[in-house]
Amino acid sequence: MTEPGTIPMIDLKAQHARVRAEVETAIRSVLESARFIKGEECDLFEREFAAYCGAAHACGVANGTDALTLALRAYGVGPGDEVVTVANTFIATGEAILLNGARPVFVDVDPATFTMDPEKLRKRVTKRTKVIIPVHLYGHPAAMSAILDEANRRGIPVLEDAAQAHGAEIEGKRVGSLGHAACFSFYPSKNLAACGDAGMITSNDREFVDRVRRIADHGAGRHRYENLVLGTNSRLDTIQAAILRVKLRYLDRWTDERRQRVRMYDEAFAGVPEIRRPRESASCRSVWCLYTIRAEQRDELQRHLTSRRIATAVHYPRPIHLQPAMAAAGGKAGDLPVSEQLGREVLSIPLYPELSDTDLARVTGDIRSFYGRG
Repeated sequence: MTEPGTIPMIDLKAQHARVRAEVETAIRSVLESARFIKGEECDLFEREFAAYCGAAHACGVANGTDALTLALRAYGVGPGDEVVTVANTFIATGEAILLNGARPVFVDVDPATFTMDPEKLRKRVTKRTKVIIPVHLYGHPAAMSAILDEANRRGIPVLEDAAQAHGAEIEGKRVGSLGHAACFSFYPSKNLAACGDAGMITSNDREFVDRVRRIADHGAGRHRYENLVLGTNSRLDTIQAAILRVKLRYLDRWTDERRQRVRMYDEAFAGVPEIRRPRESASCRSVWCLYTIRAEQRDELQRHLTSRRIATAVHYPRPIHLQPAMAAAGGKAGDLPVSEQLGREVLSIPLYPELSDTDLARVTGDIRSFYGRG
């Protein structure tokens, strides 16, 4: 529980207060219908979210990790295959690869955008590469044009990990429609957030989405108790779909509010050379899931802000190629110098649509004062 007077990283209560009446009405509707599994709200949300992304099809699943895991299964990824991705991300990206019996191959990231470096990608793709997974980190799209050029040249599908990037754009085209397919999480801290777990796969390839749907529903065929392939149980909950349909209508407004606060942060930190502000690449529109600075004396700054009752977070202190759970990938210190340096320097500070001007000024003031820039 957040102590009184503390500025949190994200304020879920404040967000819920803005849509409480509509969300409660949507939940009541599901309760009255008693269609808790595969209810109409699931179909509607799939269609609406696919349209929002600019994709033709979508399949809802239980969570974002399942989205990645099931998408890789639908590609036929298995033992002997390699999947190229980044280590500067949440463990789920690597987990999904190992859970399918494949080997993660990690590529270092661009130090400005924190996303996959296309030049380094070219050196890591082999004949065993089955899929490439760029991660749209902190709300900023990866360099998809260059990544797709390399993938298309080799005939390898690109699966976007868009868990933090709902609505992000490159040249006006939204993530979720850039690669062959994309995976989303609607975890409560995301820009488009469920009141629990939920996930989604989008694609313009109907046959691919149908394969995902079949795997997610026990390998089911058209008839009851007809199971065509080995599947699992990973279905989007009807109540969560109903909640997400409400919130989707507000997502662009909330993104605009996030971007306004980012501009205020940028202005406040322009005269603080000790920190490096996150940047938005030309032709990209970030949705700013997180505002993550690179800071000299990161740990000391974090302790200072904690003492001032300002919440912060480090995403991610240890790149996943160095996690014990990823030992099978054979990663070692020094393999990915940029990702490893980011783990020592990054610090995420409060950012959410309801963050008040007063609280934002308190955050920036305390950071500036730490560096003697007050």
